[in-house]
Amino acid sequence: MDLNMLSLLVEIIEAGNLSEAARRLRMSRANVSYRLAQFERTLGQQLLRRTTRRIEPTEIGQRLYEHGRAIRDELLAARESVQMLGQSLQGRIRLSVPSGYGQQVMAAWLIDFKRQYPGIVLDVVFENRVEDLLQGEVDIAVRVMSEPPQNLVARDLGRVRYVACASPAYARAHGLPQSLEALRQSPLITAMVIGRQLRVAAYLGAERHEVLLEPTLISENFEFLRQAIEAGLGVGIVPDYVVRNAVESGEVLTTLDEWRLSIFGNHMYMLYMPNRHHTRATTVFIDYLLARVREADRDG
Repeated sequence: MDLNMLSLLVEIIEAGNLSEAARRLRMSRANVSYRLAQFERTLGQQLLRRTTRRIEPTEIGQRLYEHGRAIRDELLAARESVQMLGQSLQGRIRLSVPSGYGQQVMAAWLIDFKRQYPGIVLDVVFENRVEDLLQGEVDIAVRVMSEPPQNLVARDLGRVRYVACASPAYARAHGLPQSLEALRQSPLITAMVIGRQLRVAAYLGAERHEVLLEPTLISENFEFLRQAIEAGLGVGIVPDYVVRNAVESGEVLTTLDEWRLSIFGNHMYMLYMPNRHHTRATTVFIDYLLARVREADRDG
């Protein structure tokens, strides 16, 4: 069997459609389609079926895909082993991290990792989408959510706690909200929301409550949100790591501390595709990040 054709099949299935496969392989779509048809004629079997949204493998196509993926991963591992002989760890990691957590917490970890492994290229994107991971644009994504997607490997990085907070100047002038209902009357500072309203889940012991709020200052830039909170522009609802240092120094006060607040989710997850080959560099990074999270939990 032609290994090049088998590799082509793997690329098409992982890309999800011919156009994306052609882009990844730097070939024309017509060329990819022709080679696929030629492979199917050689085998006398249909390998893929087209749906309205994507391409799916037939039973024989799925079996060949699994064999082809295993062969590809073994070849990649062998090539990497040869390249690593007598060299420091090298490779490229495409990483997507949340804008707030990435800047406030992970930045120092990533810098430390880069110091330890100067031969690894870190390509870091600060964003809050999962789509790029699914489309093969990144190797690893770190995301805040309640439940991770079922089709991804999810490593739990711990609970995310949101806090309601404001500056001492705001508290003196307006007072701090002492109930969920009082939040409705406060000028709110928080991350981007869909539409005008922010849906906040609040837990008091086993009780779950929900409140709809209308923020007056919205941004995906958590450094800007912290500055706005410290400037007394309103009550912030942000992850605790955004204002942790400001709270410790007294520049920001928290309220409603008995409540557990949640906006986008209550856990941080590291996500990656289950079937994608991990280079040694990627595996080392995953282990490093998990170790840093455990260390932070102990210190916290």
